[in-house]
Amino acid sequence: MQSNFEKLIGTPAEWLVNGEQSGDIVLSSRVRLARNLEGKKFTHSSTSKNLKEIRDAVKDAVLDTDYLKKALPIDMDDISESERMVLAERRLISQEMVMHYKDRSLVASEDEQLGVMINEEDHMRLYAIGAGLMLEDVGRILSSLDDQVSGRLNYAFSPRFGYLTACPTNVGTGMRVSSLLHLPGLVHNNDIRKVVDGMRHVRLSVRGTYGEGSEVIGNFFQISNSITLGLSEEETIRNMEGQIGKVVEFEKRARDKLIKEARTLLEDKVSRSLGILRSARLIDSKEAMKLLSDVRMGVGMGLISEVKMNVLNELLITIQPMHLQMTNLEVLDPEQRDIARADHLRSVLK
Repeated sequence: MQSNFEKLIGTPAEWLVNGEQSGDIVLSSRVRLARNLEGKKFTHSSTSKNLKEIRDAVKDAVLDTDYLKKALPIDMDDISESERMVLAERRLISQEMVMHYKDRSLVASEDEQLGVMINEEDHMRLYAIGAGLMLEDVGRILSSLDDQVSGRLNYAFSPRFGYLTACPTNVGTGMRVSSLLHLPGLVHNNDIRKVVDGMRHVRLSVRGTYGEGSEVIGNFFQISNSITLGLSEEETIRNMEGQIGKVVEFEKRARDKLIKEARTLLEDKVSRSLGILRSARLIDSKEAMKLLSDVRMGVGMGLISEVKMNVLNELLITIQPMHLQMTNLEVLDPEQRDIARADHLRSVLK
């Protein structure tokens, strides 16, 4: 009988499958809400007994909602570190939950579009994710889920400050809105620094694929809001959608410039990258991400037609270290992973 973990990772996430819908520049939209229970200490100040009580209460409430009644609950205590790392690679849990897993849980829909991290930094981190730039749609779904959960649990809330959270930067709406973007044109034209500085000027954060503390690899950037106090949830989402739309236009202009000024060089670059991915026998994750970025740009600009965007989306996940280890059903050292990664890339892109 399959475990909930096996069911969850048995199929690709919906936002990956819908790669053709999302296009090349904006891979995904994500909205997250931080919530805590009234009268309960924050996670890092709670005893194991209290955390178990919170976990049980939250799981019961979440699984009673219309949105997550068929979801898959996974207790972090019941799975291995490697399995927790697989969930982190799929962006379903944070690195915080990989390391601090005792009395923590995940409840996620099988398509990975909706989920709740329980007892991470806050008692609840509710999130929704969708393909492409669709923050308003994702936000509406998450808001509805939040309403249903709040009808079953009492949240820690201040009429003056809003939702109370473990980290002061989340006080207010408790909302983080983010999009994952692929921006090779701006990087190649050396305009990315101007864009990043512009985002920070309007109080947005720019990070790597996995958010805070993660490295930017393969020209993939996560842009999110920095302010949760003083703006409504609706205003936050509208502002973010507008700012992301501007970045998309900047990236399109950068790509147009590349086509006009260096089409042959660009065609050579993306074709060489695809060739290496189809023939390499040994490749590390950073090089693979860089080459996949080139191919993705080639597909997005119509220079490569035989590779589909959803295939490239899935590869971003399946070439990660723990996914390779899980696929090969054994512990792999770094060199073995590089061999397995090359084998996988050749098989998928042949």
